[in-house]
Amino acid sequence: MRAIVAVYDRKEKRAAQKTVEMLKALRHRGADAFGAATPKSIDLKAEPEQLQMRDAESKTAVGQVFLQVLPLDKPQPIKLENIASVFDGRIYQSPKLYSTEATVNMLAAGGESGAEALIGESDGSFACAVAEAERLIVGRDALGLYPLYYGGKDCVFAFASECKALWKIGVKEAKSFPPGHVMVVDGKNLTIKPVKVLKKRVVRPSPLSMEEAVEKLQGLLERSVREKTAGLDRVAVAFSGGLDSSLTAFLAKEAGAEVHLIHVSLENQLESVQAEEAASLLGLPFHKYLYSEKAVEHALPQVLWAVESPDPIKTSIGIPLYWTAERAAELGFRVLLVGQGADELFGGYKRYLTLYSRYGGAFVEKAMANDVLRMYENNFERDFKLCSFHNVELRLPFAAYPLVEFALNLPLKLKINSKSDMLRKIVLRKTAEKLGLPPKIVNKPKKAIQYATGVDKALKKLAKREKLPLKQYLQKTFQKLAKF
Repeated sequence: MRAIVAVYDRKEKRAAQKTVEMLKALRHRGADAFGAATPKSIDLKAEPEQLQMRDAESKTAVGQVFLQVLPLDKPQPIKLENIASVFDGRIYQSPKLYSTEATVNMLAAGGESGAEALIGESDGSFACAVAEAERLIVGRDALGLYPLYYGGKDCVFAFASECKALWKIGVKEAKSFPPGHVMVVDGKNLTIKPVKVLKKRVVRPSPLSMEEAVEKLQGLLERSVREKTAGLDRVAVAFSGGLDSSLTAFLAKEAGAEVHLIHVSLENQLESVQAEEAASLLGLPFHKYLYSEKAVEHALPQVLWAVESPDPIKTSIGIPLYWTAERAAELGFRVLLVGQGADELFGGYKRYLTLYSRYGGAFVEKAMANDVLRMYENNFERDFKLCSFHNVELRLPFAAYPLVEFALNLPLKLKINSKSDMLRKIVLRKTAEKLGLPPKIVNKPKKAIQYATGVDKALKKLAKREKLPLKQYLQKTFQKLAKF
């Protein structure tokens, strides 16, 4: 599970060659294989330069950078008669959870309808593409957990899991593919169809009591963690010692996995002491890694290039996750669980309280819903690419479609009970309490990772040293990295 690409080239019919070029741009360390296919030919090799496509003039082509995470993972694409297809990612609720072969065969056989069925009926993290002789069909999971971008130049339209693959072939303006949609490109049109799209209900059903909401949320969380850990003997959890990561670790342990906690931070941060105490309360193995400000400077270019953006917030959050995934890989873990999404879903950020105080409940409820609907751009894409950089598969227990849909439509009073609610996330805390998590964890205040780890302050020091505002410093550093 690493990356996919897909190309439609109406005029020059060089889709196969462009696909290989895009795969070269995605060659990070550790990939197991590279594959490319047109409707008439297919090739799989250890390096993209070795790929040889017999179909030199094809309008459509698809490709994959393959990384084997689980034993049943197989390299792709596949070809059936005059169709080639590729699927990358996971479908969590399926009984054939780890069998991508059946999924990709279904895509090849079903084409557009197969892609629609896959998205509409599945909860997972994936992207897919089908290359027919005269059209290209591309889709993305309903929450946008798997990164996917698209763009065009002249008569070429292309898709990729990372923007740098599009930049490689001259597509400078990469857009994020809308989650839960299918896009079809042919000689005349580009059509996009919503299949399974998350939205907030206009009319609410009968309100739940707190007790009913807790019971429902507990079931959804337990189910999601079981699905995210199915088939795994051991799993790593990105651990801050706060509510979200502790609950993730607790449920993973209850699901039967051997759980290891990975904590990263700069030196001399109070949060590290608290994380160690929380790990002790949970009775789980704790791996602590402390970094210097010099380490922030060293990691910055890799993080910017992986995230593909000089955005200050994405960078300051991305560096701790980059370190966590790196340490998970060193410890031999192929899957990392992260508690991402809980703050958007249940009102964890302090700024929600500020908005509540200034503008009222209706305003903050709308702001929270908008944040949930934009998680794929603001959080998921960044985090997936950072973990992928270290050959680690990211899994997000809070980002299960039924759970997100449930939380999105909960009334505000079950998340933030007043303008002075300093803890927030009421229903999630009560669920953790019901499950038996220690009160010290249940009632721990939220502190954003970029501040808790000291990374935000370290980045500002680096920028100050260059006599630049942080945003300009990051932009300058990023521009030096841009090769395409």
